[in-house]
Amino acid sequence: MFARKQAEAAQGDWREFVIEALIRVLGFSTIGFVLLIFLFLLREGIPVFYEVPLSNLFGTRWYPTFDLFGTMPLLLGSALVTVTAILIALPLGVATAVFVREVAPEWAREILKPMIEVLAGIPSVVLGFFGMQVVAPLIRETLGAPTGLTVFTGALILAYMALPTIISVAEDALDAVPKSFRDAGLAMGATQWQTIWRVVVPAARSGITTAVMLGMGRAIGETMAVMMVTGNAARMPLSLDSLLRPARTMTATIAAEMGEVASGSIHYHALFGIGIILFLLTFLINLVAASTIFKKQRRGGLR
Repeated sequence: MFARKQAEAAQGDWREFVIEALIRVLGFSTIGFVLLIFLFLLREGIPVFYEVPLSNLFGTRWYPTFDLFGTMPLLLGSALVTVTAILIALPLGVATAVFVREVAPEWAREILKPMIEVLAGIPSVVLGFFGMQVVAPLIRETLGAPTGLTVFTGALILAYMALPTIISVAEDALDAVPKSFRDAGLAMGATQWQTIWRVVVPAARSGITTAVMLGMGRAIGETMAVMMVTGNAARMPLSLDSLLRPARTMTATIAAEMGEVASGSIHYHALFGIGIILFLLTFLINLVAASTIFKKQRRGGLR
């Protein structure tokens, strides 16, 4: 009997060791894949920094046919579309998260949460087609834009795509606020809405900031929908009416030109150089979001 228990214990320890080793390998392999992708981008993109002068590489004109590889129109186009999308999605996302978590009854919450998560599964090409056929004509006719394929059209589509991420993460942040905070606000004579906006939302500020960062990372990395609805004009979006003018993003440039470029050419390396910039921007955004979560957890642990 004793020998049988020892054998079962040894078998359990062996299974636990295998499972732990498998989890460890999978965890390190994920990091390894990211590093391999970055090293591949470096290998293919670094030559452009030697072959093209920095004044040309960070210039204002992107015309690869004439050996002009200015990335500023692409950087500013991506920044303008992403920031506009976040400015649209942030109030809508936070308000929706507050409604789902603080106002909606339990039965409505059980319906709304899965529906919001399903929105994230809509293919970007479908949203891009919807933007071309419905949103772009509406923008052209309503706002009097020369064309409906504008920065604002792309921002509307990206805002819709970022909403599920912002709503889900913000709702989790609101749910993590202790019930005692709400009870204290109500006990001091505050109404439900005063408690929500002056107690609960400020207490969940770090989580909402994380939601915005993740939504921004989702928006800046989008390709197909942006390529279909922003007009793809590599121009400097510095005029007052830039929101109602076409622009081009970094992701759209890579997707549109990579299939036609000659392998090993300067244009080829320039596209990978854009990929390096995009990778670093996305990495920094996710790093800020992760550090915000870590600081929040650390403060919670210290309490």
